This record gives sequence, C-alpha cells and structure tokens, in this order.
Amino acid sequence: MRNAKRPLIERRLIATLTDACEIAKTEIPGFDWLTHTVDYSAFPQSLRVIWVFDSRANKDHALSTGADTRMRELTAAALNDADVHGAPMERCVHFDSEEECHLRHDGDWRLRLAKVHTAKV
Repeated sequence: MRNAKRPLIERRLIATLTDACEIAKTEIPGFDWLTHTVDYSAFPQSLRVIWVFDSRANKDHALSTGADTRMRELTAAALNDADVHGAPMERCVHFDSEEECHLRHDGDWRLRLAKVHTAKV
C-alpha cells in the first residue's frame, strides 16, 4: 500500500471505530474502550480491533452472553464504513481487559498490544 493512503485509512478507521465504541459503551456493561493495531505493509490482513473491558469478569460475562456477536457486528460495520474490505473477521476482533493488562504488563498498553495483539501475518 502506498504511504499516502495510510493517513487517510487511519483517519477513517479511527472515526468509524470511535462511533462503534460509543455505541458499545451504551449497550455492553463493563466495556470501556477499543483500539486497533495494523501493519500497513500487510493491510488489511494485519488489522486487529481490540475491545477492552474494565475487568476480566465483565469481559468473560460479555463473551458468555453473546455480546461478542454484537461487537463483531459493530466492527464489521465500522470497517465497511471506512471502506476497509478483506480483513478476516475471525482473526481481526480481539477482547481484552484493563485488569489483564495490569496483571501481565503493569498497565503498559503499548507493550501489551505489541506482545499480545500484533498480527503474525
């Protein structure tokens, strides 16, 4: 992908994922925020959208009650709205929690994202 397109895609992703995040905050108890990681040299296969909950318990509860289906729907809609096609949804969407980051990476999200949520394409 040409470098000139990266900022445009990144801006579109941020905007549409922010919308998805705001919707999820009103619908899914314990959901806090989301982020994404991407290696544009392997785009869109490397795209990862990480949905972050306040605690492991809330994450586990959301996943056990089917909220992950809603988060996958919101992710798919956000990617579609950003004109991102071809990201493998089964590998694209991940779930995490603030609690797990604090326990395993001392609250360092940069480190956690690099070690846990970076695509191996």
